[in-house]
Amino acid sequence: MTNSPEHELLLELQDLIIGTGSVADFLGGLSIIAASALSRSAGATVECGVTLKLARKTATVGGSTERAIQLDRIEQAVGEGPCLTALKAATPVLLADVRTDTRWPTYQKRLMEEGIHSALGVPLELGQNAAAVLNFFAPSTGVFTEDTITEAASFAAVAGSAVRLAVRVGTAESAADDLSAAMMSRTAINLASGIIMAQNRCSQSDAMSILMNVSSHRNQKLRDVADEIVRKVSGEEATTYFDK
Repeated sequence: MTNSPEHELLLELQDLIIGTGSVADFLGGLSIIAASALSRSAGATVECGVTLKLARKTATVGGSTERAIQLDRIEQAVGEGPCLTALKAATPVLLADVRTDTRWPTYQKRLMEEGIHSALGVPLELGQNAAAVLNFFAPSTGVFTEDTITEAASFAAVAGSAVRLAVRVGTAESAADDLSAAMMSRTAINLASGIIMAQNRCSQSDAMSILMNVSSHRNQKLRDVADEIVRKVSGEEATTYFDK
């Protein structure tokens, strides 16, 4: 059975998620796929930059080419343009002709100096406190037709789902790392407490008090003090059982 274009795109984005180490890296790879897809659709060369917004700050995080990254950064520098407007409006914003549009004169002048005559900003929904936008650039007018804009929006909808997955994966990985570190700390502290209880014939509560007093006196983290005690007795680091 032949896969649909949407299915093929999802497979490509899935591979991209697996092969990248951060959301910013993922968005950079996404810009290459987006530029290729829109270039085929428009029958003209289209470049793509990606702007990521976290909290109130925006920044260019990638592009299909080095030139696309520089083009995207122009908008960050002047503080106006279709990309930033698309972020605020949460809808595609077209700059059909830099010579005749009157909305962003400074930005349009800079684009014209770079040989770009039309641009299109297409937002991606990332969830709470984060957003991104694909910033497409073309050297001529008439490239971003109604059909092309519709395809770009459809691409962004599919890509947005993949980006949200990447964010969740990254969050889950961070949570897992934090949980693993917490468990390792707890293992070392429990072992050290047991050693102190055996040596001093005291309760677990008393052993924890001794540990915390040593930690405070030495100005060391409790985990580090516990690790030192375990190493002195066993000759090796404390290890959580299911790490092996």
